Amino acid sequence: MIHNEDFSDEIGDNHIATNAVNPLRKDAFDISDDQKIERIKKDVENILNTLGMDLTDDSMKGTPNRVAKMFVKEIFGGLNPAKKPSASTFDNNYKYGEMLVEKNITLYSTCEHHLLPIIGRAHIGYISNGTVVGLSKMNRIVDYFAKRPQVQERLTMQIVQELQKVLGTDSVACVIDAKHLCVNSRGIRDIESSTVTSEFGGKFKEEQTRREFLNYIQLDTKF
Repeated sequence: MIHNEDFSDEIGDNHIATNAVNPLRKDAFDISDDQKIERIKKDVENILNTLGMDLTDDSMKGTPNRVAKMFVKEIFGGLNPAKKPSASTFDNNYKYGEMLVEKNITLYSTCEHHLLPIIGRAHIGYISNGTVVGLSKMNRIVDYFAKRPQVQERLTMQIVQELQKVLGTDSVACVIDAKHLCVNSRGIRDIESSTVTSEFGGKFKEEQTRREFLNYIQLDTKF
């Protein structure tokens, strides 16, 4: 039998996702961003004071406020549904019926187990069912779901599920290749390893279509 404390350590070491939805409390947005920043600022002050840092030093005295603003406004801004990007769709008037792939989308996220960065690339493909979406919207969807305390498996699924909803088709695929600093900079400190996750829907579950997509994202495109 694994005790709760041991299980928490086990999850952290193995990057297990316990749910496909980010674990948010029902009262997550009962207070404003400014109130959150003020609370987090005090918490960061307490952490730094506990570590023995001198917060009267010119270099350090603004750190609690900077960290609090970064948490709420930047790296965890994707938790707020009000910031979800609108994804305008268009009729596929030119009748393009082949696969559309956008690869090498820059991804910055944060591991929810150690609050350390996840840095990598997302590759997305879809086959139109009569509707297309602006290219930049795919980047924005990746960025929105990445700006949360995350697990890479969940992030991959969320990107696919959102695009399936927007495009009205199951034929969406996503592959993410990312480095986790909780592996690269602490613990085992393996600086070379990266993690690859994938989610395939609709026609992408067929071997030939999936292989075509994987071949596309390996192209060494030069401009």
